Parts: sequence; structure tokens; C-alpha cells
Amino acid sequence: MKNHLNLFIIIIIFAGCEVKKEANNNQDTLATENTATTEKIRLLIDTDANNELDDQHALAYALFNGEVFDVVGITVNNTFNGNGIESQYAEAQRVAKLCKASAEVPVIAGAEGSYREIVNFIDQEEYDGRAAVNFIIAQAKESSPEDPLVLLPIGKLTNIALALAKAPEIKDRVKVVWLGGNYPKPGEYNLDNDTTSVNPVIASGVDFEMVTVRYSDTTGTTYVRVTPDEIFANMPGAGPTVEPVTGRHGGEFTTFGDYSVNLFEKAEMHGNPPSRSLFDMAAMAILKNPEWAAKTSIPAPTLLGNGWQQNPENTHTIFLWENFDRKAIINDFFETMQNYKLQ
Repeated sequence: MKNHLNLFIIIIIFAGCEVKKEANNNQDTLATENTATTEKIRLLIDTDANNELDDQHALAYALFNGEVFDVVGITVNNTFNGNGIESQYAEAQRVAKLCKASAEVPVIAGAEGSYREIVNFIDQEEYDGRAAVNFIIAQAKESSPEDPLVLLPIGKLTNIALALAKAPEIKDRVKVVWLGGNYPKPGEYNLDNDTTSVNPVIASGVDFEMVTVRYSDTTGTTYVRVTPDEIFANMPGAGPTVEPVTGRHGGEFTTFGDYSVNLFEKAEMHGNPPSRSLFDMAAMAILKNPEWAAKTSIPAPTLLGNGWQQNPENTHTIFLWENFDRKAIINDFFETMQNYKLQ
């Protein structure tokens, strides 16, 4: 009897161990599946690529973060210093080729004019920016409120505002993260390029986040600066090698890193030490890691002229990004350039 009892106890213990082992195996399998199925951020970038040099670095950063971003397309707009929509489009295409993404990531030319000039024609068969607007709408409709498409305008808001006006139902399927504005102060380049597009986007009720610029202020993306020496030390040869691409200043380039060096050689530097801000790249970086800046909710303001009217009683809110971790963002940028992951 005693021997039978001992055997019974041993069987129970063994069975318990097997159940525990199976449970642990199931947990390990689930953890592996969760890791393997982590969703990338579905992203559409709207850019004035030929304006200066921050757009190019933002595009490369997104296209080289293939494990983080699923870039569904690049739409283009025109701003004051971009030499027309054709030049803006050509520069975006140039960067896509240098990042070995031109076959996978479509580049679509968008609006040259302002929202006010175009909006009354959006029901016609042809209008300024039509291709980009329709592309934005089509991509938005492939998303859902639970998993919205991120629209990242890093120029004026015209293409985004027109898409929301033509298809207001997409507002619940997208999130707009705009690099623009000196809020609460007036002005800023992207804002000034089409002040008529700002209020329609905010008033649409879309999930809207403003990534502040704030010239000469350490709280905005202007603080995320790089010197030519940092570029010359980190960028030569960075990125995949591609067929030669003619740069906007001439010359031929087979890597984005070498093109980056050329852009900095040709650009005017500002500040002490002489440097340039990578405004647009910082907006991309906080999508990758929101810990690299501070995000706060504010009652949605109204743009009057190019200045902000605060509406403290407004129940509709937007988000504001400020206080960027310059060191973390720049370090990750250079790390990404050296250890890129393609789309």
C-alpha cells in the first residue's frame, strides 16, 4: 500500500511538471509570435524636398528605418524656395533612388498653390495637386481608426487640407503629425507658405499633432542641429550603393551619405558653432521614439494671419511636441545611416 501511494505521488508530481513545462512553452511561443508580429508604423510623408536640406535627411531616416516605418508613399508640395513643383518632385525622387526605395515607395507630385486657391475646384476632374490628394485619400481608406495611417507633412499643409476637404470621412483613419509653427509665437516657414491650410486641418477634427520649430529657441526642433564636421565624420559612404544619381548641385552620387556631404558643402551654416537644423528629421525621430521629446495636450488654437489665438475653453484638443533630446536624436540618426534597414 505504501509503495502504491509513493508511486501515485510521483505520477502526480511528474504530471504537474509536464503541465508547467507545457505552459512555459506556450508562453515562450506567444512571446515569440508577439515579437514577430509587431506592427510597423504605416507612414505617408508630405514634403517640400527641394527647399533646403532637412527634408532629404528626414526622408533617408524614414527609408533606412525599415523595421520601424512602412513608408507607403511620398507626396510633394511646393514652397517659396523650392524652385517649383517639378524641382521639389525631382529632389524627392533623387533621395528615394539614393535610398534604394524608388521601386517600392511611390513619389507623387502635389499642390503648387495654396489651399484657398485650390479648394473650390476639388470636385473637378483636374485641379492643382489632384494626384497627391487622391493618393492620400486612397491610402487613408486602407487604414482604420484602430490603426490609423500617420500623415507626416514636413512642409506646408496644403495637400493634407485638400484631402480632408475632399474626403472628410478619412479624418478617423489618419493621424496628422505636422512639422510646423512656432506656437505660441507667430510665423514659421511651413506655416507661412500656406496659412489658409492650417485652420481647415485643425477644424476637421482629425487627430493633429504640431511639432514645434521655434527659431533661436532650445525648446523647438531648431535645437536639433548638426555641424559640417559631424556630417563629414559620419556620412561619407553611408547607405546602400546604387546606380549613379545626379545631385541637385550637379555631380553624381552612389550613396545617400555622399549626397548628404555635398548638400552640407553647398549650404550656408548658421549659429555658433556654424551648423544646420534637421527640423524634419526630428519630427520623424519622435514617431520612432516618443521619449525623445515632450508631448502635451492643449485646447485647439486658431490661426489669425500667421499668429495664434489661444482658445482655452475649446473642448477640441491638439497635441504639441517640444523640448527635443538633441543628443539622442542625432546619435540615432547617425546610427541609422550606418546600420540601415531598407523598406
